[in-house]
Amino acid sequence: MNEAMWALGRGSGVVALVLLTASLWLGIVTRSGRPLPGLPRFSVTLVHRNLALLSVVFVGLHILTLLADPYAKLTALDAVVPFLGTTKPFWLGLGTVAVDLMLAVVLTALLRRWIGRRVFKAVHWASYAMWPVAIAHTLGTGTDASAGWLLLLSGVCLLVVVIAVLWRLSARFVESAAARRGELS
Repeated sequence: MNEAMWALGRGSGVVALVLLTASLWLGIVTRSGRPLPGLPRFSVTLVHRNLALLSVVFVGLHILTLLADPYAKLTALDAVVPFLGTTKPFWLGLGTVAVDLMLAVVLTALLRRWIGRRVFKAVHWASYAMWPVAIAHTLGTGTDASAGWLLLLSGVCLLVVVIAVLWRLSARFVESAAARRGELS
């Protein structure tokens, strides 16, 4: 049973990283207002939101399975307060920081009507900080960190995010009028 929990914990963390990468990429595409092949523009926003929510589910599964696994020695406090863990406290703490940032983004998204677009948008920018912290956690904590498949997957995720962010920061990125009015996110 312990091995199954450990495998589920590791696997759900890897899936969460892939989903976070796709969500970040789609968030940038959403701001551009561009459609994707086979999807109308409004669907890009919906897919972005659904991938983001699915990543939250997999991060939750990742944490819950590792809390239940005696080998991981993770406590509930480790899941919310960074750098207190007994095993690899720095790398585990980065994962906790990423979770805390994710919770802030999710909560502001849920409270968006009441807190206003400006606060939502300011906190949503934390996604750009959350992603590299999450990938550092993956490579620093993961038992598969030196495995070729995880390094390759992490490299692909890194490439996707770097290209998307460079495009977002470039003069070639034109934010759609609907995005500027707040109709897209």
